[in-house]
Amino acid sequence: MAADDLKRRAAEQGVQRIQSGMIVGLGSGSTATLAIEALGRKLAGGELRDIVGVPTSTRTRALAEALGIPLTTLDERRHLDLTIDGADEADPRGDLIKGGGGALLWEKIVAAASRRYVIVVDETKVVRVLGERFPLPVEVVPFGWRTHLDAIVALGATPSLRLGEGGAPFVTDAGNYLIDCRFPTGMADPRQVDRVLHDRPGVVETGLFLDMAPEVIVGRSGSA
Repeated sequence: MAADDLKRRAAEQGVQRIQSGMIVGLGSGSTATLAIEALGRKLAGGELRDIVGVPTSTRTRALAEALGIPLTTLDERRHLDLTIDGADEADPRGDLIKGGGGALLWEKIVAAASRRYVIVVDETKVVRVLGERFPLPVEVVPFGWRTHLDAIVALGATPSLRLGEGGAPFVTDAGNYLIDCRFPTGMADPRQVDRVLHDRPGVVETGLFLDMAPEVIVGRSGSA
């Protein structure tokens, strides 16, 4: 089964957790997009009603508006019933790497405000050790971003500044840069990596989503 079909299967299963009247965090990325589209269909068809969404990126906001999904903000609704999002990696304990789409900061804020956290992925995103397939994104303020490179190398990773169109630095919705950190064999201790990075002035957030107890729904080939 194609990866897109597996993503769609996981996304549709995740949307089944949403009930009428909920305030829902809307994730970013390819699988989250499929979930938002499925949510939009359910609202348009009358299967769900009185849903209000909180988008995790400007791109997600535009998609939700195009689908007619009512939106709010965390300033207006500080507590969410459920957030549905994707991930770049998920390990057996439910820890995640996120940020491939560049929205990790807003995604983490929305997830932390949610009573229930649903992650939808295809089977290629399931790993034994975080970082074994996907680089860890680290969001940093533009000022002095190069000062973090040696510290990242000392953690055992190869850092590279994420670039956007035309070779200019990619800029997040919050106005920051992203440094992608590739660990050759994954992270032996992701919590230590997270602590070291967070201790650095200028590091805004990391793509390590640890101890957030998500319900991880995996689209697998051959599953019903």
